[in-house]
Amino acid sequence: MISSLDPAHQSFLIGLGQIQQRLQTAQTELTTGLKINNVSDDPSQIASLWQTNSELDQVQQVDTNLGQVQTEVNTAESSLGSAVTLVERAQTLGAQGATDTSSVATRTELAGELGSILQELVATANTTVQGRYLFAGDTDQQAPYSIDLSQSSPISAYQGSASTRQIQSPDGTTFPVALTAQQIFDSPNAQDNVFTSINNLRQGLLNNDDTAINPAMSDVQTADTYLNQQLAFYGTVQDRVNNSLTFGQNYTVQLQTQLSGIQDANEAEAITNMTQAQTQLQAALQSEAQLPRTTLFDFLG
Repeated sequence: MISSLDPAHQSFLIGLGQIQQRLQTAQTELTTGLKINNVSDDPSQIASLWQTNSELDQVQQVDTNLGQVQTEVNTAESSLGSAVTLVERAQTLGAQGATDTSSVATRTELAGELGSILQELVATANTTVQGRYLFAGDTDQQAPYSIDLSQSSPISAYQGSASTRQIQSPDGTTFPVALTAQQIFDSPNAQDNVFTSINNLRQGLLNNDDTAINPAMSDVQTADTYLNQQLAFYGTVQDRVNNSLTFGQNYTVQLQTQLSGIQDANEAEAITNMTQAQTQLQAALQSEAQLPRTTLFDFLG
C-alpha cells in the first residue's frame, strides 16, 4: 500500500498545526484580554494566579465587613456624642435646682426635665442599625433597657449580653468595635453610672432635698467625664476602621496590579503574534499548493 502522506507532507501538517495554534492563542488573548485562559497556557504561573486571586477575594471581603462596621461605629459615636450633650444639660438643670432660691415648683419642673433626659438616654442605649441593637452586646436582637419613670428605680436591669465582637483588618490584625450599654451608661461604680447619677439628682429635686441634690450633682459631673471616655473609645475605633479601609484599598490595588502582571495579555504583542501567524499560515498554504503531487498514474507510466 502506498502512503498518501510522505514525510514532507507530514512535516507540513505539523508546522501548519503549530501556526494555527499560535493564531488561536493570539485571538483568544485579544478576545478575553488574558494571556492565561487555561492551565496549559502557563502551568508555572497557575499557583501564583490562584494565590493572588484568593488574597484579593479575602481583602475585598474584609473591606466589605469594615464598611458595614464603619456605619455602625459612626452611628454609635454620633449617638454617644448626643448623650454627652444630654448629660451636660442635666448638669445645667442640677445647678439651677441647687440654688437656695429654687422653689419646690421649680425643682419639680427641673426634675421633670431630668426624667425626659433619662428617657432620651435610654433611647440612645437602645439605638439600632439595620435591625441590630448597637449597644446590646452579642444579644443584638434584644433592647438593652426599658424605662418607667413612675418607679423609684425607673430603668430596668441590662437585658443584653457581653460584647465579644471584633473586626479583622486587611493586615491580619483584629480589634474590638463595640461597647455595651451597660459599660457605657450603667457602670457598677455608682459615681460613673450615668443612669443612677441623673436619677439620684432627679429624686433629690423631686423631694426638695438639698442633702441629696449636691452629692448627686457631683456624681453627674463624674459620670459625664466617664461617658466622654466611652465616646473616646468609639473615636479610636473610627480611626482604626478608616485606617484599615485605606490599607485595604491600597492592598487591593497592589494585588490587582500583581494579578494583571500574571494574567493580562499584552495586546500589542498579541496583535503582532496574530499578524505573524496569519502571514505564516498564508505562506504555508501557498507553498503547499506548489508541492509536486504523486499519483498512482505516475507509477503506471
